[in-house]
Amino acid sequence: MSLYNTQTLKIYNSLSGEKVTFVPINEGSIGMYVCGPTVYSNVHLGNLRTFMSFDVIFRYFIHLGYKVRYVRNITDVGHIVDDVDEGEDKIAKKARLEQLEPMEVVQRYTVDFHEILKAFNFLPPSIEPTATGHIIEQIEIIKKIIDSGIGYEANGSVYFDVVKFNKTNHYGKLSGRNIEDMLTNTRDLDGQSDKRNPQDFALWKKAEPQHIMRWPSPWSDGFPGWHLECTAMSTKYLGNHFDIHGGGMDLKFPHHECEIAQNEACTGQTPVNYWMHANMLTLNGKKMAKSTGNNILPGEILSGKNTILSKAFPASVARFFMLQAHYRSILDFSDDAIVAAEKGYKRLMEAVDSLNQINISPNSSLDIASWKQLCYDAMNDDFNTPILIAQLFEGVRFINLLKENKETINAADLEILATTMHSFVYDVLGLENQKSADSSNDKLEGTINMLIDMRNKARADKDFAMSDHIRDQLLALGIQLKDSKEGTSFSI
Repeated sequence: MSLYNTQTLKIYNSLSGEKVTFVPINEGSIGMYVCGPTVYSNVHLGNLRTFMSFDVIFRYFIHLGYKVRYVRNITDVGHIVDDVDEGEDKIAKKARLEQLEPMEVVQRYTVDFHEILKAFNFLPPSIEPTATGHIIEQIEIIKKIIDSGIGYEANGSVYFDVVKFNKTNHYGKLSGRNIEDMLTNTRDLDGQSDKRNPQDFALWKKAEPQHIMRWPSPWSDGFPGWHLECTAMSTKYLGNHFDIHGGGMDLKFPHHECEIAQNEACTGQTPVNYWMHANMLTLNGKKMAKSTGNNILPGEILSGKNTILSKAFPASVARFFMLQAHYRSILDFSDDAIVAAEKGYKRLMEAVDSLNQINISPNSSLDIASWKQLCYDAMNDDFNTPILIAQLFEGVRFINLLKENKETINAADLEILATTMHSFVYDVLGLENQKSADSSNDKLEGTINMLIDMRNKARADKDFAMSDHIRDQLLALGIQLKDSKEGTSFSI
């Protein structure tokens, strides 16, 4: 029997605004779509946190025994600067500024995205489609929306008529907005726009002569609207009706709201049962922004090359830090916070490593079965990783008591304790034990320092041939020695 048959999972559904029991459309299988990055710059820490939240959700579904089709897209066209319908595509703008082909920009930052996610131990999605790879599907959806009477063409562009759609449907139900209020709070059209209403959004944009990225369509040479790509790719790979759609809180409106409207206009049915949104990340209590310098990239955490943190931190420490907050909560990143998280991470890993030091007794004085279910209860409560981590530290307390022979455990319970700790620490939370890497670094540094001491003795004995031999051999291995008044240092 699969674990999902024994566990009742509740998910906070942004559509209803409450936690509800999760029931997949097809028993044992889950279709999940998550909005991926717009690849015009390095992935930032807030994006990483969102993708990490859904990585853990994906991992927990797999742990429970579900077959999951996880689709996460790459936005490589159509995302206009400032998320509006007029202006320049983000990727095209970057290409123009750096004098590159747009696909060079896309390739550079897609590679960066994948490298960062690999460093942070993300599982790859089942399918990772691109917007440019699905232009045909997007054009076909536009045709259907036009046929439904909701889409209209104007001067080579195609728009979605929000007011007309709202007469039979509810535009704003995900974000809790009212169309009348939106229209009241929007400036009147200036007469130069092709839109019928201020709230209408683009399905297809006619490309201006200087616009680099363009494709032929029945309406013009142009490019699809940003919202359309996710409708095309989610329905192609998951069907017109699927289980979960996720993304950052900032995508709820207008992006996800527009997705719902497009789907309903095209298929006549609501596309998704459960909408999930991850909250934002702040830095030192303020919004992260490159313009103010209050910003740090994930790679800079790993390298230590930044002005925010006191040192470099392993990816698993940063991952552990982020998972100490619930995915729907705002999380503030700071040096003090990640330093504290590193101490907790090391305690957790040391305890897991010492499980083999526990003595087996005929009887158990600890209720391991109840503790195990509390770990599941935490994740079953809308993937509550901070509560899970608290339970794992209760497991750490058990391990320390058992090592000190203050409690007893039988073989069967020890197996449950070890399996549960390993499953949640490594498989569900996706943490890695950095101890081995740290230990290897310590050993390497110790070996190099020993060779430096030998070289210093050779120099003192005027054995310059040996001194030079040690220096040259280290250099051949990529280790450079540097002599100064303070002594000899090395760099790799």
